[in-house]
Amino acid sequence: MAKFLIADDHPLFREALQGALANHYADLELREAGDLDATLAALNEDDDLDLLLLDLHMPGSGDFYGLIRIREDYPLLPIAVISGSEDAAVVAKCIGFGALGFIPKSLPSAQIAEAIDVILQGDTWVPEALRDRLDEVSAEDQELARKIADLTPQQYRVLYLLHEGLLNKQIAYQLNITEATVKAHITAIFRKLGVYSRTQAVLLAERLQLEAPVS
Repeated sequence: MAKFLIADDHPLFREALQGALANHYADLELREAGDLDATLAALNEDDDLDLLLLDLHMPGSGDFYGLIRIREDYPLLPIAVISGSEDAAVVAKCIGFGALGFIPKSLPSAQIAEAIDVILQGDTWVPEALRDRLDEVSAEDQELARKIADLTPQQYRVLYLLHEGLLNKQIAYQLNITEATVKAHITAIFRKLGVYSRTQAVLLAERLQLEAPVS
């Protein structure tokens, strides 16, 4: 029996993907999660998953943060990114940050299943049109990803709001926490990223193209 976790915030897509995979795998158990927190909870509860199908932009995931965090916490889990994007730079970073595959949502269901078969065999799969166009992720970005992986989801949210230029009291209001808690998060963020100012933290965040973490 194969066991997959589909982590995507669109119920219709999860339903469609389930249907496609059920037609391809005779004996398949599927679990679902709609945001990063639910995904992390599901991974913590179930240690024998064969594959995680991960949407880059589901709530809490914030572009590459979800992939980086899960890769750090579950280094042996095969991850296939499922995305509406087919940008070569995005694909390269996904593979560089530890995904075994990058599967566009636009693919026919049969091709999605074929891609998953390749990934389950331990090989990397990306769209054929992109295979010769992927640049290697720099050592600097790989090191930054390791630092980002140490951030908790809440610390990541604070980092994003720092990137947006919000003051501590504005961050506290946005996240419904106290200013003292915001300051504690910022101190932890600086320590984990190895920086000493908001400007340095923001510049590092921009290198990973962090996007808004949806609450």
